[in-house]
Amino acid sequence: SEILSSLPLQMSLYFNVYFFPFWWLITVVILYLKYPVLSDYYKFILVTIMILVSLTELIRLYLGYVGNLLEKVPELAGFWLLTLLPQLPVILFLLFNEGLKIHSLERAVHIIFAAFLSFQVVAAFFTLRRMVNTLATRFRLTEFHRLEEQRPRSG
Repeated sequence: SEILSSLPLQMSLYFNVYFFPFWWLITVVILYLKYPVLSDYYKFILVTIMILVSLTELIRLYLGYVGNLLEKVPELAGFWLLTLLPQLPVILFLLFNEGLKIHSLERAVHIIFAAFLSFQVVAAFFTLRRMVNTLATRFRLTEFHRLEEQRPRSG
């Protein structure tokens, strides 16, 4: 029985779990400091983003751990989708939108977080592909053996 989970993905998830509270704290402190100088719509957008990223990240990391360690395709696919769709575009928005009056420390932690997310998208894609191909092969072999057992024997 071949191990299908990905060690690089698991290491990235492990370090991401410890980096996320640091990222969250830095982002909230800098948001608090620059809040008075932001326009009203950027205030609303940033508060919404912080809530969205916080909730999504907890779910995303849980799905990544379960999907990778227990070799569960639906959970790992959910992790991949949550990384690709809400998380990565939101972090890129926070990183590249100059209307947010980005602080240099804030830019640094966003770059690290974006690097984690980018690596995890790629690693999870290849891990998912390997898991799906292996599970499909196991299913076909099981069906083949089941059909072999049901076939009438001649002679």
